[in-house]
Amino acid sequence: MSRKNGILTMLVILGMVTFLDRINISVAGSSIMQDLNLSPSQWGWVQSAFILSYGLMQIPMGALGDRFGHRKILTGIVLWWSAFTAFTGLAGGLMSLLVIRFMFGVGEAGSSPCSTGVISRWFEKDEIGKAQGYVWAASRMGGALTPFVVIPVMMTVGWRAAFYLLGALGVVWAVVWWMYYREVNGEKLEVSGEKSERTSLTSNLLLLTSNKQFWLICGMYFFYAFGSWFFFSWFPTFMELGRGFDKTELTYAVAVPFIMSMIGNIAGGHLTDRLTKRYGVKIGRKALGSTSLAVSAVCMFLAAFIPGKMAVFVFLSLCFGIFDLMLPSAWALCIDLGKHHAGTVSGAMNTAGNIGGFCCGILFGELVQQSGNYNLPLYMIAVMLVISAVLFAFINPEKPIVKE
Repeated sequence: MSRKNGILTMLVILGMVTFLDRINISVAGSSIMQDLNLSPSQWGWVQSAFILSYGLMQIPMGALGDRFGHRKILTGIVLWWSAFTAFTGLAGGLMSLLVIRFMFGVGEAGSSPCSTGVISRWFEKDEIGKAQGYVWAASRMGGALTPFVVIPVMMTVGWRAAFYLLGALGVVWAVVWWMYYREVNGEKLEVSGEKSERTSLTSNLLLLTSNKQFWLICGMYFFYAFGSWFFFSWFPTFMELGRGFDKTELTYAVAVPFIMSMIGNIAGGHLTDRLTKRYGVKIGRKALGSTSLAVSAVCMFLAAFIPGKMAVFVFLSLCFGIFDLMLPSAWALCIDLGKHHAGTVSGAMNTAGNIGGFCCGILFGELVQQSGNYNLPLYMIAVMLVISAVLFAFINPEKPIVKE
């Protein structure tokens, strides 16, 4: 196996570990709420404590990876979040759970921007969509595997043991990464003439925030992530308490949409590269992304509107798979627009997305608490996906934020 393929394999495994650690609390949600006596509103804050720190630390973590190298930074952050994954099993109430999940998010914030930084250095322009697609597909596979890992452990020895197990898994990855990965050609990250530019960019975001493209990509991802974070936070609880799936049904009801998302990411990665090569980046990136988001909004609306367990299962599975067709395009845009500052740009984009996810976690819980209706928030999410589709259509990937 070539060094490049070995690195991609490590990033794929990291994507799986990242989402195993992230989704486990959602799968165990109803048990934790019952054990710690938490209301839907309080559970929304628990979900959003992670999203808040995860969003706030995206730009700093992406910049750290760009500046100091992804071998050191990825090793450190994976060890950090693995420790707090295990600490989640020690939580005794609302406040301790809020603190632990906030600190967990600080570490996980570096995963996506640093992975993007690695891809930008090791892969050519017509390869980055496929590379991003495989990494994001692996993250969805991690989400699909989570109920198969967490539910049997939870039903046998309790929900706390699942967090100890998954925390240990991250430690193993960090050790292997440290031993295996080296920066490109073993050289420093800066290329000729770029060191002063990188220092300026990472210490002062004026260069980014003065560019219209920056705000479009951040706005697009804010509204997209408002929808995607429903699947990462409230989805298992919604299926169980909102549509009546029991725990045995929940295993497959949660896994299949994540598998659809995995397929969407792989297909989207290949499609964006193929379309870009044939028609250019405007078609290959934004046409695919905008169309996927618009169709997924329709599926989300139908999932809310049509009653019954099978209908919601089908339409939410389609929704998750279709809107993640755009995900490799969105992250490839960070490289198209950010060039060698892709880690910082992707961190900014993901920060905006996680602000959207934070809002989703809070508003979903509050709407359910006030109305007693689990379907009502899905209409809100459908509207957010439509807005994301419109913003995606205005992004011009031929005009980079940072020129070489």
